[in-house]
Amino acid sequence: MNASNPGDRMDYYALNSLRENHAGWALLRAQNAPLALAFFIAAFTGPNQRNIGRQALIDTLDDVLFGLRDSLGEDKFPRPASEYLDDWAAPEKAWLRKYYIAGQDEPVYDLTATAEDVVRWVENLRGRDFVATQSRLTGIFQLLKTLVQESETDPEVRLAELQRQRDGIDVEMQRIREGHIKVMSGPEALDHFQQLTALAKDLLADFREVEQNFRSLDRQVREQIATWDGTQGELLESIFANQQDISGSIQGRTFQGFWDYLMSPQLRTELQELLERAMQIEALARLDNIDTVANLHRDWLPAVEQTQATVRQLSQQMRRLLDDKVFLENKRIMQLIRSIEGNALAIRNQPPSGTFIEVDAQAVDVVLPFERPLYEPSTRVQLDDEVFTAEDAEVDSGALFEQFHVDKERLQDNIAMVLEESGQATLADVADAFPLSQGLAEIVAYFQLASDSPWASINPETSQQLSWTLPDGSIREATVEQIIFVRPS
Repeated sequence: MNASNPGDRMDYYALNSLRENHAGWALLRAQNAPLALAFFIAAFTGPNQRNIGRQALIDTLDDVLFGLRDSLGEDKFPRPASEYLDDWAAPEKAWLRKYYIAGQDEPVYDLTATAEDVVRWVENLRGRDFVATQSRLTGIFQLLKTLVQESETDPEVRLAELQRQRDGIDVEMQRIREGHIKVMSGPEALDHFQQLTALAKDLLADFREVEQNFRSLDRQVREQIATWDGTQGELLESIFANQQDISGSIQGRTFQGFWDYLMSPQLRTELQELLERAMQIEALARLDNIDTVANLHRDWLPAVEQTQATVRQLSQQMRRLLDDKVFLENKRIMQLIRSIEGNALAIRNQPPSGTFIEVDAQAVDVVLPFERPLYEPSTRVQLDDEVFTAEDAEVDSGALFEQFHVDKERLQDNIAMVLEESGQATLADVADAFPLSQGLAEIVAYFQLASDSPWASINPETSQQLSWTLPDGSIREATVEQIIFVRPS
């Protein structure tokens, strides 16, 4: 909750509303809260598992209930495990999320972000024998420095800061050359290790909340589609705008940034090397949970993939909703056609007097054999198949998700409209009448149409200049071979 917004202050009324309506507060007030939380820890947060099948969860809950009944009595928890599971996944509680995966008949369950927040809060109530304070302070200073330095727009200030850092590095390098090596002490290593594991757990827990935020954004779009009463074009425009809002939101941009960082082979290799070196630190070798450090990135990948799969599923659901809209419109069109046919049959024997309808007479297109152009072989394009290895840091993976389609029928219509006024036109004439809006992809489509059409020719001896404007206002130009389109006789 944003504390800077006066409307979001945690006053008495806001807290009372949370007590009455929040699922996490309801979990803490529940009579079987210890059972539910113990089960959530044993099944989900303890082994760090997600998307567990119903039968596997029932078996786990049976084991928990068996141990409790053995020590507390058979009548302590009389209901079967399946009923507890259904109760916790019911909409009025929403501590578990029940859903189906494509191709599977058995439902799967996952812990909701609200329930996981309660589990983490309850775990913190036990207290800690060792509290990481130094590493937290170091992290605060580092984050504050990054925030200030990366937000500075004055080049002189940034250059001065970089010079100061370089001077500090030079001094530290000289100390190491002289044999003065400062090594982190055992308590300092434990301090940083605890902070590292806490941040890693927090990051894994955040993925459930990120996924829930994506589903909430998509639910708003689907509600808009379900209640839409405007035109199909306006609906499409609204949906694309909302989909852009989802990917362009703060949640979407930060998640995409994490995904790009995690998918970088160079950064993954560096992370793996750092984790392996951390496990070899003498002060940490005796810790029981040291092995969990080596699996940090392996735990992140399934969680991130689950969130990515949710985003893909949301796009598929939007497509199905649009298909339903199109089906209903087509059904309405067929009803109108059937109504016209019925009215026509009703007045078949007594047609109205006067001119009822005018239809153009049939005409025969005459095409003389000598008007056909001679065969012209297509131009062969020399391809350079040499592959250059690019720096991974310069690759923008977002371009893979920003593909678009060039409508060749639209380009055909553009050519036909230009040829209606003149019997012959070049590609430059078509581009002047209908400016290029999709850049090189549209030019390549024009070349493909010219290669496949008997009424167009490509002149490799003559070139022509084409230009188009990018969304940021900059202009791009391309020099291509001349294409001549001829109106069919």
